[in-house]
Amino acid sequence: AYCDGVITDVGELPLPDKYKSQDCTLIDASGCYVLPGVIDTHVHFRDGGNALSPKGNITSESNAAMAGGVTSYFDMPNTVPQTVTLDAWRKKMEHAKIASKVNYAFFLGAANDNIEELKRADYSSIPGIKLFMGASTGNMLVDNNDALDELFREFRDRVIAVHAENQTIIEANKKRLIARYGTEDLPVSLHSALRSREACVTSAEKAVSLAKKYNSRLHLLHISTADELLLLTGGDVSDKRITAETCPHYLYFTEDDYSRLGARIKCNPAIKTAADRDALIKAISDGRIDVIATDHAPHLLSDKHGNAFSAASGMPGVQFSLPLMLELTRTHSELTMERVVELMVQKEELPICH
Repeated sequence: AYCDGVITDVGELPLPDKYKSQDCTLIDASGCYVLPGVIDTHVHFRDGGNALSPKGNITSESNAAMAGGVTSYFDMPNTVPQTVTLDAWRKKMEHAKIASKVNYAFFLGAANDNIEELKRADYSSIPGIKLFMGASTGNMLVDNNDALDELFREFRDRVIAVHAENQTIIEANKKRLIARYGTEDLPVSLHSALRSREACVTSAEKAVSLAKKYNSRLHLLHISTADELLLLTGGDVSDKRITAETCPHYLYFTEDDYSRLGARIKCNPAIKTAADRDALIKAISDGRIDVIATDHAPHLLSDKHGNAFSAASGMPGVQFSLPLMLELTRTHSELTMERVVELMVQKEELPICH
């Protein structure tokens, strides 16, 4: 029953008597699923509050979200301008009031030198702090050990959402691959060797160690390897101080797909092996993975041309995440519809603006 813009009742015919006297519409949903709107807690809509990027903006990407059944999103701070100050965050919020077609919230970004700014923030309306422990744009790579230590100590009760890849290992991999192949024009299929399993695990281990040291609220983003799962525990998400996310593309593709899709599936962290994919699907069912989000990151198709170094990393996903996850429930018996809903629609109270 659909009354005054709200689904008020789901059940079998006949329509309950209480609705017969109201202005309600009866929707025949036979053969369909009725699901709550998805909350995508990790997107890059490319819009820092000025809608200048040709790759997308809050309006275009929130329209895509709406088309895919995503009714709320959390946008990340590596935009132009970067959302690393309260002033930038406020301007982005004001812009979204006009531009966004669905509900929204915006992370603040950590930098090596903005701890005092982060301390002044009101986290009742900010989902958390985004921390890049790997390559990023501008000054958003936090690689200063003192800054990392202070961040995990001072914000232990805030969500610290971490992109965990070790930049030193990535740079060493780059030198090794160039020396081995004698060229920088390396095929995209080597992306998972460049941004390797070791780079992910080493950085994630450091984040987990800091979180345990200070009992911090750590959220590991876009888990891509079976090895990282060894750092995680199962159980109810409400009982955890360390939680983890993975993304549909890590559950669907493997590095073998580079041969047919090339840079279209190039993302950071890199898509890895079939064994990693299978381990991630198992971790969803046993509770070690707590969230499915997209890391939606659109590019112009021209940006996806190039080699392992030059082709842009990132892919769109916000419009397709729910259909893709529903497809996976049909091919993997351990992945249930109920579990997908638990992972894509968080039950806790969230700082979302409407």
